Amino acid sequence: MKQRIITAVIGIAIVLPIIFYGGIPFLLLTYLLATVGLYEALRMKKQSIFSIPGLISIVLLWIFLVPTQYNNIIQQFHYSKIEFMMIGILLMLTYTVASKNRFSFEDASYSILSILYVGIGFFYMNETRSADSGLTYLFYALFIIWATDSGAYFIGKAMGKRKLWPEISPNKTVEGFVGGVVCALVVALLFFLISDIPAGMMKLLIAGIVLSIFGQIGDLVESALKRHFDVKDSGNILPGHGGILDRFDSLLFVLPILHFIHLI
Repeated sequence: MKQRIITAVIGIAIVLPIIFYGGIPFLLLTYLLATVGLYEALRMKKQSIFSIPGLISIVLLWIFLVPTQYNNIIQQFHYSKIEFMMIGILLMLTYTVASKNRFSFEDASYSILSILYVGIGFFYMNETRSADSGLTYLFYALFIIWATDSGAYFIGKAMGKRKLWPEISPNKTVEGFVGGVVCALVVALLFFLISDIPAGMMKLLIAGIVLSIFGQIGDLVESALKRHFDVKDSGNILPGHGGILDRFDSLLFVLPILHFIHLI
């Protein structure tokens, strides 16, 4: 616990000023976090990021992460992001032949899905921060996740009897799941009352429910991934917390949903 607290304090001290400042430093932070996240995802399948398909994956991820406001950089090459992704897929499939199937079709599929899994969340992290009232919405999403996690843990521990999904995460309970949603609703209401967030109360409350549910799904997805590959943590870059994917699993789902439900 002591190690977790020390890591959290150091992390907050480094990251919080960058979040407030925004701009290029925040964009670079998302690139760094996403790159480490991709490294962790590939490593779980024992794929090296320092390989031809690994380098292709990094390049595709970096292209995918280019913010909407900088799309003109992509357009200078006369290709869209989708076309770059298609080129990357063709190169990976070509490498399955060149490697005589040591890098297989399944490996290529996993690499591509890992790019999307990591890339979508971190792309929308920057899109959220750069939007109107983006800082407020980013903290709204973060507090929804923290309230959900805390509520699910404490209420689940105190009242939990029915297992939520024991095959994936044995310690999670239905009562904890519901408790997490209730705590998220409290946070959504508080944001309406004390912040300058422009959305109305009902919209924030409904969004709070949706984001809390998908945040917990994101947690379960990461748990399923780790259980499939029989690893305890996605990485060890954050002592006491695991890896980047361990800490950002909920955020990878919540931030895209924040945009898909048109809250921003």
